[in-house]
Amino acid sequence: MSGNTQQTKLEVKAREWLQERGVSIRDIADLVYYLQAKYHDDLSMDICEFNVNQVLKKREVQNAILTGIQLDKLAEDKKLDQPLQKTIEIDESLYGIDEIVAFSIVNVYGSIGFTNYGYIDKQKPGILQHLNDKSTGECHTFLDDIVGAIAAAASSRLAHAAADDELLDD
Repeated sequence: MSGNTQQTKLEVKAREWLQERGVSIRDIADLVYYLQAKYHDDLSMDICEFNVNQVLKKREVQNAILTGIQLDKLAEDKKLDQPLQKTIEIDESLYGIDEIVAFSIVNVYGSIGFTNYGYIDKQKPGILQHLNDKSTGECHTFLDDIVGAIAAAASSRLAHAAADDELLDD
């Protein structure tokens, strides 16, 4: 571990875009707590936020955030060509590319993340319920999966740390 805590421009932009779309670190940490509280007696929101922040330091995660949010914004502004415009705009159930972007995040901390992601994607607690609300006029086809994936990856990171896994790279 280098000890370098300076954020890259890419990380700063990814965090800004999450905030602009109404997603805070605390929102994602709430999801981590939802996933992990029953496994860790002393779990605190500080620990959950720490793990979310560690996940957000990963370049692959930052790229997924920016790519997904950009596609959501383009769909929201009706700037995509058909049939992709309608597919993303209505979050077509057979599309699946939004989940593929999420899987790139989930995979950062190993296969346990897939289980966490599948569970939270079906339950849709907290901020995920809001992001899935089609009545707002906003498009979050990619963002809801990305946020769930960040929470799943942070949960996986937390589980590995609890198991004293020395393979954590940060």
